Amino acid sequence: MKKTVLITGGAGFIGSHLCELFIGKSCKVICVDNLITGKLSNISHLLKNKNFQFMKHNISEHINIKGPVDYILHFASPASPIDYLKFPIQTLKVGSLGTHNALGVAKAKRAKFLLASTSEVYGDPLVNPQSESYWGHVNCIGPRGVYDEAKRFAEAITMAYHRYHKINTKIVRIFNTYGEKMREEDGRAIPNFISQALNDKPITVYGRGDQTRSFCYVSDLIDGIYRLLMSAENYPMNIGNPNEMTILELAKEIIRLTDSSSRIIHKGLPTDDPKVRRPNISKAKKILKWQPKVDLEEGLISTINYFKSA
Repeated sequence: MKKTVLITGGAGFIGSHLCELFIGKSCKVICVDNLITGKLSNISHLLKNKNFQFMKHNISEHINIKGPVDYILHFASPASPIDYLKFPIQTLKVGSLGTHNALGVAKAKRAKFLLASTSEVYGDPLVNPQSESYWGHVNCIGPRGVYDEAKRFAEAITMAYHRYHKINTKIVRIFNTYGEKMREEDGRAIPNFISQALNDKPITVYGRGDQTRSFCYVSDLIDGIYRLLMSAENYPMNIGNPNEMTILELAKEIIRLTDSSSRIIHKGLPTDDPKVRRPNISKAKKILKWQPKVDLEEGLISTINYFKSA
């Protein structure tokens, strides 16, 4: 019997890669997305596949799924600051009501459940790198709180369903990820910089650019998510690339790789923008035998080529 996989947010950046992964493993895939930030073009090549079903639906509202479901991967949510600041209420709803609804399906179907959480649960961290045992430093009433607290609540209700209803749950804390299928208007550093560089427009760096990030290529992330789903681990797991760099260094690297004539300009730093962001992946190395394989230059070249073709 084919396994059935329900993926919320399946037309989004990461969700669409997961749809491809499970179709490639001969699973039946039910992709649920209301297309608020997802793109139908991300999954259009799958629509004719007999094992693929697309449902345009807002997971924050009740959903009825017919037949058995083996795995549920809950990836529905605006994920970039430009999106969750534009859709603050929807972001809070999908983190709370949406997660509750998805867990309800998992309970009814006795399905294994994986929550897409985020490094943003650590807020503007006071420790670096961040390990899963760190509780975070979050401004719950700041503008970014709509995303941070939505994901923190999602983690809490996921663990409650695990403890109370004995659901087999997984939580992946995703650190900055990039690659094909990102939107040009995504608003995060890499798509912003690539789009600006390819058009020889000024590269916009917020603040002095000395804030740090670590960037994981999407194929490495997908591998880590799959390993976590198949593991016996029920507690949060960091998945990301621990190689840290400043945003200014990233901008200069993208200018070099695109051979762009763009110059760098600086704008004011957004409220509560984290000063550092780097995962401690010791747990993933030990339990999942996982670590990233794609170096930054290789991943950026692939992403730049995707943006050129798009």
